[in-house]
Amino acid sequence: MNFFFLAFIWLGLTLTLLILTIIQLVKTIKERKILTKLRIAKLVTFSILFLLTLYRHKTNLAIEKVDWFILENKRNEIVEKVKNKELNPNVSWNGWVCELPFEFPIVSNGGNDIGISRNEENNGTTVTFWVFRNFFDSPSTHFVYTNDPEEIKRLDKKVAERPDDNWKIKQNWYRKYGD
Repeated sequence: MNFFFLAFIWLGLTLTLLILTIIQLVKTIKERKILTKLRIAKLVTFSILFLLTLYRHKTNLAIEKVDWFILENKRNEIVEKVKNKELNPNVSWNGWVCELPFEFPIVSNGGNDIGISRNEENNGTTVTFWVFRNFFDSPSTHFVYTNDPEEIKRLDKKVAERPDDNWKIKQNWYRKYGD
């Protein structure tokens, strides 16, 4: 989705949660003598949701970590199929994108597509999974597997230049932001 629209959606969500938090706070104060667990739960819930929208960068990072933890094994399975050439680029509009078959869960956001690059000179393979996919003006976030020494050097350089946005997850796996 275009970042311009996402900003308005975020602003609307934040304002809505702020208003709901204020309403719940006022109701809690009015009912302080006969306070119920439900009233407190509502106040706490709306307050937490409001705070999570304010600190969306940290919230997004937490969601990414959970995404990685839950789907790591499936992503490794897909990488093995790519390395064995069971999965190859298969869309007519792009020479490196592979639309995954329905047998796989959603491991790559924005259509369950992955990017496949092969370096014939050194037999290296790079597989890109989208965490946040943007088609237009704001950068995408990726989980990248590579055993290509040239790509590892390039990714290590990105990690060194912008460690807050890019990092090595584990052996041959990276989190990359942007191009």
